[in-house]
Amino acid sequence: MKVISDVRDVDLSQFLRPGDRIVIGQACGEPTTLIEALIDQSGGIGGLSAFIATSFSGLFTPEATDGFSLSSMGAIGALRSLTKAHRLSVIPCHVSQVGPLIEAGIIGCDVAFVQVSTADANGDHSFGLISDYVQAAVAKARVVVAEVNDQVPFTHGGLLPAAKIDYAVQVSRRPVEVPPARIGPTDISIAEYAATYIEDGSVVQTGVGAVPDAILRLLHDRKDLGVHSGMLGDGLVELVEAGVVTNARKRIDVGVSINGALVGTKRLYEFAHRNPRIRMCPTSYTHNAAVLAQLDRLVTINSAMEVDLTGQVNAEQSGSAYLGGTGGQVDFVRAGARSPGGHAIIALPATAKGGTISRITVNLSGPVTTARSDVDVIVTEFGAAELKGRTLAERARRLIAIAHPDFQEELARGAHTIQRRGF
Repeated sequence: MKVISDVRDVDLSQFLRPGDRIVIGQACGEPTTLIEALIDQSGGIGGLSAFIATSFSGLFTPEATDGFSLSSMGAIGALRSLTKAHRLSVIPCHVSQVGPLIEAGIIGCDVAFVQVSTADANGDHSFGLISDYVQAAVAKARVVVAEVNDQVPFTHGGLLPAAKIDYAVQVSRRPVEVPPARIGPTDISIAEYAATYIEDGSVVQTGVGAVPDAILRLLHDRKDLGVHSGMLGDGLVELVEAGVVTNARKRIDVGVSINGALVGTKRLYEFAHRNPRIRMCPTSYTHNAAVLAQLDRLVTINSAMEVDLTGQVNAEQSGSAYLGGTGGQVDFVRAGARSPGGHAIIALPATAKGGTISRITVNLSGPVTTARSDVDVIVTEFGAAELKGRTLAERARRLIAIAHPDFQEELARGAHTIQRRGF
């Protein structure tokens, strides 16, 4: 292992070859020093390409990616600016597929860029804030470049032995942070309906954002909640400290919150540091159908851009604008809908663009992310529509009932064919 102690000495040409394919740690686990070096030096190497699942650093701008091509599973986080500029290649895949696609060489990985904590007494580094597909990248890569950041928490889960690092770049800088979203009246109304599905002993999967944060704030009267999720934010800290999240009733991983990515602020990172009650796991565990099948009372909460009158969910694209991604939605929707005592919730505001567009639609304006055959419960600020096991005609009636009143008459006209034919 070669140690680079001065970031000014980072010379990517030492280990990058023209045409190399790079896989980069995502979200708050982004190795920002290495990304900055890639932006500055890629043009001189030539032919480079990179993959990152999500990005919140803001480093990837259309101008910054002139020297290399970038691909992702969607326009999540700050990557949305790249899709607007047609500078991001989107690979439609579930989060659970990213690791296997890397292992199979379909998502090429010649070089892995990862962010890790400082080493423990055994010489092992923690992947810190993420654990999703980085282990698959490290196992596949010809060269492993680790940004060793002394401000990254040492979390329990996957470890990176020093012997597997080819180049270690030592830094001390604040990891990427994602502050809690501003919660508005609509978010609170959606959360009030969604929270009724979470009972004592439920196991919760959720993302980050205004609606998930609002839901978590309504759970302080619950007992013995569990957590099994692809990502978690600051809201987890409050629930654990309040004694609400204990993971005591789970059939597996008793007493431990299972997670793949910590997306939050310093408060969350300090809470997670060497905390045995949080385990960071790869997607081969967090999103694994066989693992999720062992969780009773699993309640999954995901978002969408729009839902049509039969229950099809679009979480990716609105017309010509690619704004979201496949993510782990399908993995968790299927698991929550099938869990004994559980539910799969898709939560979204009833309208968009200042109330001028209904998100409950006759026809989707983009692709189907989650099939209507998998959908369970749709929630807006006007109520919850339970769709599982319902006929297409009944689904249309229930979805119209939770649409904004300004659009219900129009939607009813659009549902006429479904009501008449039954499909």
